[in-house]
Amino acid sequence: MNTPEWLKPGIYGALTGAVFVAIVGFTWGGWVTGGGANKMAMDMAHDDVIAALVPVCVDMSRSDTDRASKIATIQEASTYQRRSALMETGWATVPGSEEPNRDLAQACVTALELDAA
Repeated sequence: MNTPEWLKPGIYGALTGAVFVAIVGFTWGGWVTGGGANKMAMDMAHDDVIAALVPVCVDMSRSDTDRASKIATIQEASTYQRRSALMETGWATVPGSEEPNRDLAQACVTALELDAA
């Protein structure tokens, strides 16, 4: 079988072009692998769940009979220890779970606007 002499450079050109398109697509084109898309989806879902639970945390703080002393304790804590102080109050413990959620505690500290009070 006789192959035309342009076939070999044509195949090399097609392969080089495919590699170039793949590199450009994944670096600048926004292409992601299935694993990367799954990780992004899980992160977005986690953030949405935390955002949905912040009102529960704020409501738990408003209905707490010992709210004033707990808020004072949280305010007295340094900025980077406020999350732990809020976790100790129990407000960041979602109903039905046994342990407080760290991300929910951080979001609740922000929502309570402790510096403005």
